Amino acid sequence: MDISKYKIDHNSDLKLSGIKTDQTGQFDSKEDAEKKLVENVQRMTEIQSKLYAQDKYAVLIIFQAMDTAGKDGAIKHVMSGLNPQGTHVHSFKQPSVEELDHDYLWRATKNLPERGLIGIFNRSYYEDVLVVRVHDLIKNQQIPDEFITENIWKDRFRQIRDYERYLFENGIVTIKFFLHISKETQKERLLDRIDDKAKNWKFSAADLTERQYWDDYQRYYQDAINETSTKQAPWYVIPADKKWFARLMISEVIVKTMESLNLEYPTISKQQEEVLKGCKQKLMESKS
Repeated sequence: MDISKYKIDHNSDLKLSGIKTDQTGQFDSKEDAEKKLVENVQRMTEIQSKLYAQDKYAVLIIFQAMDTAGKDGAIKHVMSGLNPQGTHVHSFKQPSVEELDHDYLWRATKNLPERGLIGIFNRSYYEDVLVVRVHDLIKNQQIPDEFITENIWKDRFRQIRDYERYLFENGIVTIKFFLHISKETQKERLLDRIDDKAKNWKFSAADLTERQYWDDYQRYYQDAINETSTKQAPWYVIPADKKWFARLMISEVIVKTMESLNLEYPTISKQQEEVLKGCKQKLMESKS
């Protein structure tokens, strides 16, 4: 599958309105896509084992989206075959008092994956150039006044680019997904949460409040993606009206990115081989 059409180049002048949210690529049916997803999940399991054993790289997967776009479901289905011991999922909520007393990247840094592990951010530090911008919350972050200028968002984009390059140069490979849904699809999913009693718990009146800012969010997502999609940490805009297609494309991107690392199990020295042979001989000679 060609993932390049969903990858955004730096300063590409992305227009979200120009990307169809109901794409299904080369797949005519959900069933065919789900078969391919199963294959990718199995492949991810194999690669994760090498990632863990090699203990040099870490992988950071970031999910951003409008409400109901399917972040939770994507994490559940795409990552279903991964070893929990080698995977860490962190969801970013409204910042705590402690978090607001630190720089905005602090809470991300303390949750970065260790070498050999896969870290998944359900939302991320990008909230600080999205929701903070939409609702003008920058003054709540206790930043000295002289740093709150008309260039603050450009400054933050630069800081994020520098941060992600730093991560890359330290062996943390970052993959960023924006799950792109239409406003109409969001409406359908919100209504479904109200009508289906099993999904009532998912609905929040705050979702309707945020929906009023749809155009602002689309504009600021565009800015953030255009400004921070780099060779070291690319953004992928995934059409997400069809959840099955979004999940497949996410798995495809992750597999291809991890395969590009050329991960291998560590090799042992001749001396270590001799030690193993000796241990095997002792075990074979033992009575139990």
